[in-house]
Amino acid sequence: MNIKIIGVGKVKEKYFRAGIAEYAKRLSRFCKFKLVEVKDEQAPESLSQAEKDEVMAKEGERILNKISSREYVYALAIKGKERSSEAFAHEIQQLATYGHSDITFVIGGSLGLSPEVLKRADTQLSFGRLTMPHQLMRLVLAEQVYRAFTIINGLPYHK
Repeated sequence: MNIKIIGVGKVKEKYFRAGIAEYAKRLSRFCKFKLVEVKDEQAPESLSQAEKDEVMAKEGERILNKISSREYVYALAIKGKERSSEAFAHEIQQLATYGHSDITFVIGGSLGLSPEVLKRADTQLSFGRLTMPHQLMRLVLAEQVYRAFTIINGLPYHK
């Protein structure tokens, strides 16, 4: 199975990079894990709605260029469906069982995901209504994917 996380912008803080690298290492026994970063656009607070839409469209285009037609895509979105860790693990297992060996998670930039990316997504996933820094969300997502694989494989990590 191939798991890919596409994120807008770079992970800058060393401690986030270290955490993501740790979960990437742990995941290597279950899947091929890849983190893909796409360039972010400058988005100062004073943008008009049209300018915000343009920023999201540019970032969205970069994201869509990193997704092939065979990938099952989760868009991370506040309005997405929340799942328990067990339900998430079951969903990943079902996808693998029914031929989806390429799963991609997309984390947008500071303004969110473009309508085009949301349309391409097979499903939307929410980690709740809290807003998190995008770098932290990559770490949290990597941990939850690892947790899902430990649940699938009956390992004691998830208690």
